[in-house]
Amino acid sequence: MRIFLAIYVFAIVAAVSILGFRGSKSTKPPLEVFPDMDRQARYKPQAANAFFTDARDDRPIPGNTVARGNFFNQAEVFSAEFDDTTLGDTVLNQGKNADGSFVQKVPLEVNHALMAEGQEKFDIFCAVCHGAAGDGNGVTKPYGVLAANYHDARLRDVEDGYIFDVITNGKGLMLPFNGRISPDERWAIVAYLRALQLSQNANAKDLSDAQRTELGIK
Repeated sequence: MRIFLAIYVFAIVAAVSILGFRGSKSTKPPLEVFPDMDRQARYKPQAANAFFTDARDDRPIPGNTVARGNFFNQAEVFSAEFDDTTLGDTVLNQGKNADGSFVQKVPLEVNHALMAEGQEKFDIFCAVCHGAAGDGNGVTKPYGVLAANYHDARLRDVEDGYIFDVITNGKGLMLPFNGRISPDERWAIVAYLRALQLSQNANAKDLSDAQRTELGIK
Protein backbone atom coordinates (compact mmCIF):
# COMPACT_ATOMS: atom_id res chain seq x y z
CA MET A 1 0.00 0.00 0.00
CA ARG A 2 2.82 2.36 0.84
CA ILE A 3 4.48 1.71 -2.51
CA PHE A 4 1.21 2.37 -4.33
CA LEU A 5 0.69 5.66 -2.46
CA ALA A 6 4.27 6.74 -3.14
CA ILE A 7 3.89 6.03 -6.86
CA TYR A 8 0.48 7.73 -6.91
CA VAL A 9 1.80 10.89 -5.22
CA PHE A 10 4.85 10.95 -7.47
CA ALA A 11 2.65 10.68 -10.58
CA ILE A 12 0.44 13.56 -9.42
CA VAL A 13 3.43 15.78 -8.60
CA ALA A 14 5.04 14.98 -11.96
CA ALA A 15 1.82 15.72 -13.86
CA VAL A 16 1.31 19.03 -12.07
CA SER A 17 4.96 19.99 -12.55
CA ILE A 18 4.89 19.30 -16.29
CA LEU A 19 1.34 20.22 -17.31
CA GLY A 20 0.89 23.04 -14.85
CA PHE A 21 3.23 25.33 -16.81
CA ARG A 22 1.45 24.97 -20.15
CA GLY A 23 1.09 28.35 -21.81
CA SER A 24 3.58 30.08 -19.53
CA LYS A 25 6.59 31.89 -20.99
CA SER A 26 10.16 30.93 -20.19
CA THR A 27 13.61 31.81 -21.47
CA LYS A 28 14.82 28.28 -20.83
CA PRO A 29 14.94 25.80 -23.74
CA PRO A 30 11.88 23.52 -23.85
CA LEU A 31 11.91 19.81 -23.20
CA GLU A 32 12.75 18.10 -26.46
CA VAL A 33 10.95 14.83 -27.11
CA PHE A 34 11.43 14.81 -30.89
CA PRO A 35 14.25 16.87 -32.48
CA ASP A 36 12.07 17.66 -35.55
CA MET A 37 15.23 18.24 -37.62
CA ASP A 38 16.18 21.24 -35.49
CA ARG A 39 19.81 20.20 -35.85
CA GLN A 40 20.89 18.78 -39.16
CA ALA A 41 23.96 18.61 -41.33
CA ARG A 42 24.06 21.61 -43.67
CA TYR A 43 26.40 24.06 -45.34
CA LYS A 44 26.67 27.44 -43.65
CA PRO A 45 26.92 30.68 -45.69
CA GLN A 46 30.47 31.95 -46.26
CA ALA A 47 31.98 29.02 -44.36
CA ALA A 48 35.05 27.01 -45.37
CA ASN A 49 34.64 23.60 -46.95
CA ALA A 50 37.56 21.35 -47.86
CA PHE A 51 35.38 19.20 -50.11
CA PHE A 52 35.20 21.79 -52.91
CA THR A 53 38.23 22.97 -54.87
CA ASP A 54 37.61 26.61 -53.97
CA ALA A 55 37.36 25.63 -50.26
CA ARG A 56 34.07 27.41 -49.60
CA ASP A 57 30.47 26.40 -48.89
CA ASP A 58 28.90 28.99 -51.21
CA ARG A 59 28.44 27.56 -54.67
CA PRO A 60 28.32 29.54 -57.93
CA ILE A 61 25.00 29.66 -59.78
CA PRO A 62 24.89 26.93 -62.46
CA GLY A 63 24.92 28.26 -65.99
CA ASN A 64 21.78 28.39 -68.15
CA THR A 65 19.47 28.10 -65.15
CA VAL A 66 16.56 30.21 -63.97
CA ALA A 67 16.72 30.83 -60.23
CA ARG A 68 13.67 30.79 -58.01
CA GLY A 69 12.31 34.20 -57.06
CA ASN A 70 13.39 35.85 -60.31
CA PHE A 71 9.97 37.48 -60.86
CA PHE A 72 9.30 35.53 -64.06
CA ASN A 73 5.98 33.76 -64.51
CA GLN A 74 6.98 30.13 -64.08
CA ALA A 75 3.93 28.85 -65.99
CA GLU A 76 5.07 30.87 -68.99
CA VAL A 77 8.75 29.96 -68.65
CA PHE A 78 8.03 26.23 -68.79
CA SER A 79 5.44 26.54 -71.53
CA ALA A 80 6.20 25.19 -75.01
CA GLU A 81 5.18 28.57 -76.42
CA PHE A 82 7.50 30.56 -74.11
CA ASP A 83 9.27 33.40 -75.87
CA ASP A 84 12.56 34.18 -74.18
CA THR A 85 12.75 37.75 -75.49
CA THR A 86 12.09 39.04 -71.97
CA LEU A 87 14.44 36.56 -70.31
CA GLY A 88 17.21 37.34 -72.78
CA ASP A 89 16.66 41.11 -72.81
CA THR A 90 19.97 42.39 -71.43
CA VAL A 91 18.75 45.98 -71.59
CA LEU A 92 15.75 45.31 -69.35
CA ASN A 93 17.32 42.76 -67.00
CA GLN A 94 20.94 43.92 -66.80
CA GLY A 95 20.90 47.56 -67.86
CA LYS A 96 23.46 46.83 -70.56
CA ASN A 97 23.55 46.91 -74.33
CA ALA A 98 24.61 43.91 -76.39
CA ASP A 99 28.21 45.20 -76.41
CA GLY A 100 28.30 45.36 -72.60
CA SER A 101 28.02 49.14 -72.31
CA PHE A 102 25.49 50.65 -69.93
CA VAL A 103 22.11 51.77 -71.24
CA GLN A 104 21.80 55.54 -71.43
CA LYS A 105 18.11 55.87 -70.53
CA VAL A 106 15.38 53.91 -68.73
CA PRO A 107 13.98 51.40 -71.26
CA LEU A 108 10.42 51.73 -69.91
CA GLU A 109 7.82 54.43 -70.47
CA VAL A 110 8.41 57.03 -67.77
CA ASN A 111 4.98 58.11 -66.57
CA HIS A 112 3.27 59.01 -63.32
CA ALA A 113 2.62 55.37 -62.39
CA LEU A 114 6.28 54.43 -62.85
CA MET A 115 7.45 57.44 -60.84
CA ALA A 116 5.02 56.64 -58.02
CA GLU A 117 6.26 53.06 -57.90
CA GLY A 118 9.84 54.27 -57.94
CA GLN A 119 9.19 56.59 -55.01
CA GLU A 120 7.55 53.78 -53.05
CA LYS A 121 10.41 51.33 -53.63
CA PHE A 122 13.05 54.01 -53.03
CA ASP A 123 11.52 54.88 -49.66
CA ILE A 124 11.45 51.19 -48.70
CA PHE A 125 14.85 49.99 -49.89
CA CYS A 126 17.07 53.03 -50.49
CA ALA A 127 16.16 55.99 -48.27
CA VAL A 128 17.41 54.36 -45.07
CA CYS A 129 21.01 54.72 -46.29
CA HIS A 130 20.88 57.26 -49.14
CA GLY A 131 18.39 59.59 -47.44
CA ALA A 132 14.94 60.64 -48.60
CA ALA A 133 16.51 63.15 -50.99
CA GLY A 134 19.21 60.77 -52.25
CA ASP A 135 21.92 62.96 -50.71
CA GLY A 136 23.54 60.22 -48.62
CA ASN A 137 22.14 61.54 -45.33
CA GLY A 138 20.26 58.44 -44.29
CA VAL A 139 19.69 57.23 -40.74
CA THR A 140 22.72 54.93 -41.01
CA LYS A 141 25.20 57.78 -41.57
CA PRO A 142 25.72 58.61 -37.85
CA TYR A 143 26.72 54.99 -37.32
CA GLY A 144 29.50 55.10 -39.90
CA VAL A 145 27.58 53.42 -42.73
CA LEU A 146 28.16 55.91 -45.54
CA ALA A 147 26.13 55.86 -48.74
CA ALA A 148 26.63 57.60 -52.06
CA ASN A 149 25.31 61.12 -52.59
CA TYR A 150 23.49 60.94 -55.91
CA HIS A 151 23.66 64.71 -56.28
CA ASP A 152 27.41 64.59 -56.87
CA ALA A 153 28.31 65.60 -60.41
CA ARG A 154 29.90 62.19 -60.99
CA LEU A 155 26.63 60.36 -60.36
CA ARG A 156 24.45 62.90 -62.14
CA ASP A 157 26.38 62.18 -65.33
CA VAL A 158 26.40 58.36 -65.22
CA GLU A 159 24.16 56.26 -67.44
CA ASP A 160 20.80 55.04 -66.15
CA GLY A 161 22.06 51.51 -66.75
CA TYR A 162 24.93 52.09 -64.32
CA ILE A 163 22.53 52.96 -61.50
CA PHE A 164 20.40 49.95 -62.41
CA ASP A 165 23.51 47.74 -62.26
CA VAL A 166 24.43 49.05 -58.80
CA ILE A 167 20.92 48.30 -57.51
CA THR A 168 21.09 44.85 -59.08
CA ASN A 169 24.58 43.74 -58.06
CA GLY A 170 25.48 46.09 -55.22
CA LYS A 171 28.66 48.12 -54.84
CA GLY A 172 31.06 48.59 -51.95
CA LEU A 173 29.15 48.08 -48.70
CA MET A 174 25.83 48.01 -50.53
CA LEU A 175 24.34 44.55 -50.96
CA PRO A 176 22.65 43.47 -54.22
CA PHE A 177 18.88 43.85 -54.42
CA ASN A 178 18.27 41.63 -57.44
CA GLY A 179 16.57 39.06 -55.22
CA ARG A 180 14.17 41.55 -53.65
CA ILE A 181 13.35 44.08 -56.36
CA SER A 182 12.14 43.10 -59.82
CA PRO A 183 13.81 44.59 -62.94
CA ASP A 184 10.81 46.84 -63.62
CA GLU A 185 10.88 48.10 -60.03
CA ARG A 186 14.61 48.79 -60.28
CA TRP A 187 14.02 50.89 -63.39
CA ALA A 188 11.26 52.72 -61.53
CA ILE A 189 13.75 53.55 -58.77
CA VAL A 190 16.21 54.84 -61.37
CA ALA A 191 13.54 57.11 -62.86
CA TYR A 192 12.58 58.47 -59.44
CA LEU A 193 16.23 58.99 -58.53
CA ARG A 194 16.68 61.08 -61.66
CA ALA A 195 13.73 63.19 -60.52
CA LEU A 196 15.41 63.68 -57.14
CA GLN A 197 18.60 64.79 -58.86
CA LEU A 198 16.67 67.26 -60.99
CA SER A 199 14.85 68.63 -57.95
CA GLN A 200 18.14 69.62 -56.32
CA ASN A 201 19.91 70.87 -59.44
CA ALA A 202 17.10 72.38 -61.51
CA ASN A 203 17.55 75.66 -63.36
CA ALA A 204 14.73 78.07 -64.13
CA LYS A 205 16.24 78.56 -67.58
CA ASP A 206 15.26 75.00 -68.42
CA LEU A 207 11.57 75.92 -68.11
CA SER A 208 9.45 77.28 -70.90
CA ASP A 209 8.00 80.79 -70.70
CA ALA A 210 4.57 79.36 -69.89
CA GLN A 211 5.98 77.21 -67.09
CA ARG A 212 7.90 80.13 -65.56
CA THR A 213 4.79 82.30 -65.70
CA GLU A 214 2.71 79.59 -64.04
CA LEU A 215 5.27 79.27 -61.24
CA GLY A 216 5.65 83.03 -60.87
CA ILE A 217 9.31 83.00 -61.97
CA LYS A 218 10.57 85.97 -63.96
